[in-house]
Amino acid sequence: LLNINVGGKLFQIAYKVLAQYPITRLGKLALYTDPVKKLQLCDDYLVQKNEYFFDRDPSIFHYIFHFYRSGVLWVMDDMCPSNFVEEIEYWGIHLKYSQRCCRILLEEKRDELSEYLKIEKELEAQLEPLQSGTQFDGKFLGQFRKMVWNLIENPYSSVPAKIIAVMSSFFVLISIVGMTLSTVEEMKTKTGKMWMEQMEMICAIFFTSEYLMRLISASSFKNFLRAAFNAIDLVAILPFYIQILFENLDDGEMQYHEELHKVENVSKLGKVLKLIKLMRIFRILKLARHSTGLRAFSFTMRQCYQQVCCLLLFIAMGVFTFSALIHSVEHDVPGTDFTSIPCAWWWAAVSLSTVGYGDTVPDTILGRMVAFVCISFGIILNGMPISILYNKFSDYYAKLKAHEMSQ
Repeated sequence: LLNINVGGKLFQIAYKVLAQYPITRLGKLALYTDPVKKLQLCDDYLVQKNEYFFDRDPSIFHYIFHFYRSGVLWVMDDMCPSNFVEEIEYWGIHLKYSQRCCRILLEEKRDELSEYLKIEKELEAQLEPLQSGTQFDGKFLGQFRKMVWNLIENPYSSVPAKIIAVMSSFFVLISIVGMTLSTVEEMKTKTGKMWMEQMEMICAIFFTSEYLMRLISASSFKNFLRAAFNAIDLVAILPFYIQILFENLDDGEMQYHEELHKVENVSKLGKVLKLIKLMRIFRILKLARHSTGLRAFSFTMRQCYQQVCCLLLFIAMGVFTFSALIHSVEHDVPGTDFTSIPCAWWWAAVSLSTVGYGDTVPDTILGRMVAFVCISFGIILNGMPISILYNKFSDYYAKLKAHEMSQ
């Protein structure tokens, strides 16, 4: 018998049993005759007791010991998959010796653990953790840039930083309200336009100052440009300056504008200007910088993109299927709106979503039966991913808040 001491617990295994698995660590230990090679396989050797000592986990070695006795490697559900794989790799035992059910269970747990660690890492990255002060050491105006960075990026560093964070959200709301009021008929007077323009100018000045402060305090210019929030900030301020550029172009000095007048494309320039003004709506995305809920929602959509794409695929299949069915049973009805399958797409879409505007309805009994099946399918289809998305959203939100509080 070979005496093995694993973490203080003694095991005895017959040499002939270990010799059946010569590529394993204990198999080599049983077959080697050179004492030096044997000592290289273990952590220590007790001469008095003739014991080979291994500083490993004795609880997991019970399963290794059972493997040599029975030839089957069992995997328990309560074991950490990473720790178990590390241990069996140390002992030189391949996972193929385990039962198929155990391998499937272990692989599932390893995938879950890997996905969990990946999500934890991405969640921590969502919070944009505080940069250490050493990142500004040795750089141009390092202390000043560090102070500006804490002021603009870390609202918990000081009272002025918290005030700037609150002001940022306040100006976003003011900008959105101003853009909304500018479309009201009563605000299109000369006085109303003047107030709206002044409000827009003040918001643009604040957003520009905020963006420049972030740019100045960035430790890496490349990472700054690649950050999603910084791209949103840039999109929020560009429409204001592009609008000023368009409105102040001198027609007498720009031959291009003369050509536009000749071909009567001035209206297109006005449409472009309206589109640029509409881009200001993206400023509301700036609230995500200070809102854990919005970041959790965005993170949930990115993590569940496969389920969302699958849902959209099912909706598209349903729209094509039920639009074809409703057209086949309704196209002969006089005055019907289902004159073609593309004309029935809108009806199928609103029926699958269970909204049902009622602007297009079937007239025949068979058409109403198709509509009932379409609506029933839509209820089942829309109910499937809601629980998954909500559970993941609540989980990510709780983890984001926990990480935020810990930081």
